Parts: sequence; structure tokens; C-alpha cells
Amino acid sequence: MTPRRSRIAAVCTLLLATVACTGTAPRPDLPAASATAATVAVAEAFVSEANENEELDSLATWPTEDGGLWVIATAKATHRLKVFDGDTGDFLREVGTRGSAAGQFNRPNGIAVHGDLLFVVERDNRRVQVMSLPGFEPVGEFGHAELRSPYGLWLHETAPGELEVFVTDSFMLGERFDVVPPLDQLDERVRRYRVTVDGTGGLLARDGGSFGSTRPDTALRMVESIAGDAAAGRLLIADEDRRHRSTLYEYRLDGRATGRRVPDTSFGAEAEGIALWSCPGGGGYWVAVDQLMPLAEFHLFRRDALTPVGSFRGGTVSYTDGIALHAAPTRAFPGGALYAVHADRAVAAFDLREVVNALRLDQGCVD
Repeated sequence: MTPRRSRIAAVCTLLLATVACTGTAPRPDLPAASATAATVAVAEAFVSEANENEELDSLATWPTEDGGLWVIATAKATHRLKVFDGDTGDFLREVGTRGSAAGQFNRPNGIAVHGDLLFVVERDNRRVQVMSLPGFEPVGEFGHAELRSPYGLWLHETAPGELEVFVTDSFMLGERFDVVPPLDQLDERVRRYRVTVDGTGGLLARDGGSFGSTRPDTALRMVESIAGDAAAGRLLIADEDRRHRSTLYEYRLDGRATGRRVPDTSFGAEAEGIALWSCPGGGGYWVAVDQLMPLAEFHLFRRDALTPVGSFRGGTVSYTDGIALHAAPTRAFPGGALYAVHADRAVAAFDLREVVNALRLDQGCVD
């Protein structure tokens, strides 16, 4: 979640025998391996061409009307969206320019799709903008009056046409905005909205208040990634503050901390993108990124117990922020795919069938 990362000149250096040249040197402050057990290798199905100086961050998928799949990425440095083909990784188009008007962006970060609606969090416009797909026509916006430094979001449908939207708000203090607020201010780390889209395309958003624990053992210090399990009534929220503990905390949908988190040894670097992989019969897994270099690691935890299932890494993907898990079949991925940002500049895909086989997961998840 580092707001502005220093750029390192591209140098093809052999980091590991299995690592392709990424053009990014490792950051000395990041561990090279996680604190978990052995990690297996799963080769990337593709890695897109590099998009230099874009600072790609978060991903969402949208099935197209012709049976294809879009992967939509936020590009923070250039204040726009980038669209890729989910089957090939080919770049398709870009959307938006810098600004605060409808259809413009200022430091877009979190992104989510519901039906044909696209939700984009803009940190520096302090809002969530809603657009209609496939044309990216502006529908409306919300949050400007309450949000201070928003990053990620998760949403689910509570009734036909009605959505509950959770937005992480990682405002910081100090001259350099690097000081975590005191505990008594951390009850505003996640803000909730009730959003309705009527039949004419109008948008109505109501502020539902904020939440966050103020207890030392469950407080959210630096937040970005958030994902939910509506069926189980829970949220998983990544805390990236390695000065305290970078991990995934469990909260209920009503905003109460449960006191549960994944094991403290799970992440060697920052806990980043989170996705729920739902499987038949109510089973499944949480997938979360360990933002390591030279290779990022993807940790899987059981959906209900939050216990570790296994971890994998690719041969190229490094320093990942956002991920998107698309469990439905596509032309290239009959069992679905996991998409991940690579080194702020590309999008990669992992075949979920390969993940299942490598980690010996439930085969029903990709049938």
C-alpha cells in the first residue's frame, strides 16, 4: 500500500534460476521468502506485456457479451483504467484521464464489479465512482463527504438492486502521512454504504457509518485489501503494518471484530490482495498475497477455519498488490483463473486447475 514507491532502473539480473527478468530489482526492506512452510511452484499461464510507469494496483473481472472476459486494472500513476483480455493477457484499451469530473480519476485504487456496474475507489478524489459496462459511462459517485484516504472495497447484494459496500479508509497522520492514528481513532478504518441503482440507472448511496476495533489485538492499523463471505457473514481485512503485525483479521458484516486472524507466521512481507474461492457445498478457500520479492507468494486458508492449506508462487510474478479470482469457466481456463498484478506493470494469470493439482485441493472447485 506504499503510496509512492521509488522506481529502480530496469536491469536484467538473474535473481533465481526460475525467475525471468522483470526489470525490477528487489527492495532491501522486503523478505525474500515467507515465514510459512514450503511453497510449491505453479507456472503462470501468461504474463502481459509490461505497462511501464502505470503503477497498476487492483483488478476486477467482467464477462463480455461475446463470451470473453475482461480484466480491468487500476493504474494509479497515470490516473486511468487498463483493460486486458482475460484469456490471453492482450491489452485492449484504457479509460479515463486525471481529474475530478465524472469519468475522470485521481489515484484510482480499489475496484470491483457487480453485474454491469464497475466501482472504482479514488484515493485522492476521496470517492467511489460507479460506471456502467461495457462503455464505462459514469453512473454516479459517493463517499466524498466521509472518506479521507480510501483504498479498497468489497460489495455484496442484500436485495434485488440493493448493495452493501465496504470501503477501507487508511488515513494517516504526521507531516509525511506515515503515522498510524491512535487507537481511539481506528474505529473509522472501514466505512459502510447502502447503494441502490434504480431502473433508470440512477444511483442512491446512503452512509451507513464506520467501524474498526480500538483494541490493540484486533485494531486495523494500515488497511487496503478487504473481501467478504456473505453466506458466512464475515469479512477478511488485510492489515499491512509490518511494524505491528501484517495479517488478515476477521470481522463480522455488522462491523464487530471476532478476535480471529490467520496464523501470525503466515506473511513474510505485507498482506495484500484477498479473494474468496467458493467451492460446491459451501466449501472453499481464501487466497491472499504475500508481497514478496523476487517472487510473490499466494497463501490459501480454509474458508471457515482460516487455517493454512498451502502456498504457491509463479516463475515471474513479483511484488503483487491486487488479485482477482474468476472461478467461472473461460475459453482459456475451463476451471477458472487467478489474476495477479506483477511488479506494478503487468497482469498475470494462473490456471486454477494447476493450483488445485499442485496443492492437492478439492477437485470439485474446478469441475
